[in-house]
Amino acid sequence: MLDRQGENPMYTFTPHLQNLSEIMTNHKLAALGDAYTNFLYSLTKSKKTGEPKGTKVNSRILAEALKKAGLREYLPSRTDRHKQADAAEALIVYAWLKDLMPLEEGVNILERYEDEVEGFCNLLILAKKKLNL
Repeated sequence: MLDRQGENPMYTFTPHLQNLSEIMTNHKLAALGDAYTNFLYSLTKSKKTGEPKGTKVNSRILAEALKKAGLREYLPSRTDRHKQADAAEALIVYAWLKDLMPLEEGVNILERYEDEVEGFCNLLILAKKKLNL
Protein backbone atom coordinates (compact mmCIF):
# COMPACT_ATOMS: atom_id res chain seq x y z
CA MET A 1 0.00 0.00 0.00
CA LEU A 2 1.37 3.43 -0.93
CA ASP A 3 1.22 6.52 1.24
CA ARG A 4 -0.01 9.94 0.06
CA GLN A 5 3.31 10.72 -1.64
CA GLY A 6 3.18 7.46 -3.62
CA GLU A 7 5.89 5.85 -1.51
CA ASN A 8 5.80 2.38 0.00
CA PRO A 9 5.91 2.95 3.79
CA MET A 10 7.62 -0.44 4.21
CA TYR A 11 10.76 0.91 2.54
CA THR A 12 11.22 4.19 4.40
CA PHE A 13 14.99 3.65 4.20
CA THR A 14 14.92 4.25 0.43
CA PRO A 15 16.85 7.41 -0.40
CA HIS A 16 15.11 10.08 -2.47
CA LEU A 17 17.45 10.54 -5.42
CA GLN A 18 16.98 13.08 -8.17
CA ASN A 19 18.67 11.58 -11.21
CA LEU A 20 20.10 8.41 -12.74
CA SER A 21 23.68 9.27 -11.84
CA GLU A 22 22.77 9.57 -8.15
CA ILE A 23 20.91 6.26 -8.23
CA MET A 24 23.57 4.37 -10.14
CA THR A 25 26.47 5.56 -7.99
CA ASN A 26 24.79 4.95 -4.63
CA HIS A 27 26.91 2.27 -2.90
CA LYS A 28 24.23 1.26 -0.39
CA LEU A 29 21.66 0.77 -3.15
CA ALA A 30 24.23 -1.25 -5.10
CA ALA A 31 24.76 -3.57 -2.11
CA LEU A 32 21.02 -4.20 -1.75
CA GLY A 33 20.70 -4.36 -5.52
CA ASP A 34 23.30 -7.13 -5.67
CA ALA A 35 21.19 -9.38 -3.43
CA TYR A 36 17.94 -8.44 -5.16
CA THR A 37 19.29 -8.89 -8.70
CA ASN A 38 20.77 -12.29 -7.84
CA PHE A 39 17.43 -13.33 -6.34
CA LEU A 40 15.59 -12.13 -9.45
CA TYR A 41 18.07 -14.01 -11.65
CA SER A 42 17.79 -17.16 -9.50
CA LEU A 43 13.98 -17.10 -9.74
CA THR A 44 14.21 -16.73 -13.50
CA LYS A 45 16.64 -19.65 -13.78
CA SER A 46 14.40 -21.72 -11.50
CA LYS A 47 11.35 -21.03 -13.69
CA LYS A 48 13.26 -21.90 -16.85
CA THR A 49 14.67 -25.18 -15.50
CA GLY A 50 11.68 -26.19 -13.42
CA GLU A 51 13.75 -26.66 -10.27
CA PRO A 52 15.05 -24.31 -7.56
CA LYS A 53 18.36 -22.62 -8.43
CA GLY A 54 20.52 -20.24 -6.47
CA THR A 55 22.91 -18.38 -8.74
CA LYS A 56 24.70 -15.09 -9.21
CA VAL A 57 24.69 -12.79 -12.19
CA ASN A 58 28.12 -12.35 -13.76
CA SER A 59 29.24 -8.71 -13.64
CA ARG A 60 30.17 -8.92 -17.32
CA ILE A 61 26.50 -9.58 -18.19
CA LEU A 62 25.29 -6.57 -16.18
CA ALA A 63 28.04 -4.26 -17.49
CA GLU A 64 27.28 -5.21 -21.10
CA ALA A 65 23.55 -4.79 -20.51
CA LEU A 66 24.15 -1.34 -18.99
CA LYS A 67 26.12 -0.27 -22.07
CA LYS A 68 23.59 -1.76 -24.48
CA ALA A 69 20.78 0.06 -22.66
CA GLY A 70 22.58 3.38 -23.22
CA LEU A 71 23.10 3.98 -19.51
CA ARG A 72 26.90 3.89 -19.34
CA GLU A 73 26.98 7.65 -19.98
CA TYR A 74 25.51 8.32 -16.51
CA LEU A 75 28.67 7.01 -14.83
CA PRO A 76 32.12 8.58 -14.53
CA SER A 77 34.42 7.85 -17.49
CA ARG A 78 36.84 5.50 -15.72
CA THR A 79 34.21 3.30 -14.10
CA ASP A 80 35.32 -0.35 -14.21
CA ARG A 81 33.15 -3.34 -15.09
CA HIS A 82 32.44 -4.20 -11.46
CA LYS A 83 31.16 -0.67 -10.71
CA GLN A 84 29.09 -0.73 -13.90
CA ALA A 85 27.45 -3.95 -12.67
CA ASP A 86 26.86 -2.27 -9.29
CA ALA A 87 25.18 0.62 -11.10
CA ALA A 88 22.85 -1.75 -12.94
CA GLU A 89 21.95 -3.49 -9.67
CA ALA A 90 21.29 -0.16 -7.95
CA LEU A 91 18.93 0.94 -10.72
CA ILE A 92 17.04 -2.37 -10.74
CA VAL A 93 16.48 -2.41 -6.97
CA TYR A 94 15.59 1.30 -6.85
CA ALA A 95 12.76 0.76 -9.36
CA TRP A 96 11.54 -2.16 -7.23
CA LEU A 97 11.77 -0.20 -3.96
CA LYS A 98 9.73 2.60 -5.51
CA ASP A 99 7.00 0.05 -6.38
CA LEU A 100 7.47 0.71 -10.08
CA MET A 101 8.74 -2.70 -11.16
CA PRO A 102 7.36 -5.70 -9.25
CA LEU A 103 9.47 -8.82 -8.84
CA GLU A 104 7.16 -10.81 -11.10
CA GLU A 105 7.57 -8.28 -13.90
CA GLY A 106 11.34 -8.52 -13.63
CA VAL A 107 11.22 -12.32 -13.81
CA ASN A 108 8.88 -12.17 -16.81
CA ILE A 109 11.21 -9.81 -18.67
CA LEU A 110 14.33 -11.89 -18.01
CA GLU A 111 12.49 -15.09 -18.90
CA ARG A 112 11.58 -13.79 -22.38
CA TYR A 113 15.19 -13.67 -23.54
CA GLU A 114 17.65 -16.50 -24.16
CA ASP A 115 20.46 -13.94 -24.24
CA GLU A 116 20.96 -12.77 -20.64
CA VAL A 117 22.56 -9.48 -21.71
CA GLU A 118 19.48 -8.73 -23.80
CA GLY A 119 17.18 -9.60 -20.90
CA PHE A 120 18.96 -7.34 -18.43
CA CYS A 121 19.25 -4.60 -21.07
CA ASN A 122 15.46 -4.59 -21.42
CA LEU A 123 15.01 -4.69 -17.64
CA LEU A 124 17.28 -1.64 -17.25
CA ILE A 125 15.52 0.27 -20.02
CA LEU A 126 12.17 -0.39 -18.38
CA ALA A 127 13.48 0.64 -14.93
CA LYS A 128 14.72 3.96 -16.36
CA LYS A 129 11.44 4.52 -18.18
CA LYS A 130 9.32 3.78 -15.11
CA LEU A 131 11.44 6.04 -12.91
CA ASN A 132 10.78 8.80 -15.46
CA LEU A 133 14.31 10.21 -15.15
